[in-house]
Amino acid sequence: MRVRELRQSAGLSQEQLAHQAGLDRSYVGQVERGERNVSLDNIHRLAEALGVSPGALL
Repeated sequence: MRVRELRQSAGLSQEQLAHQAGLDRSYVGQVERGERNVSLDNIHRLAEALGVSPGALL
């Protein structure tokens, strides 16, 4: 997933992205490192917080 790349391009910290997506910061970090599987619901949350389509994360 391209979460880290898109987050950095948006100038957001993991904490800011997590807050905007309604997720925990540690979860965002685990997703960025490929340590967690991501549900469709959380893909949509992350995409909305980043202002991109869900497909852009893949």
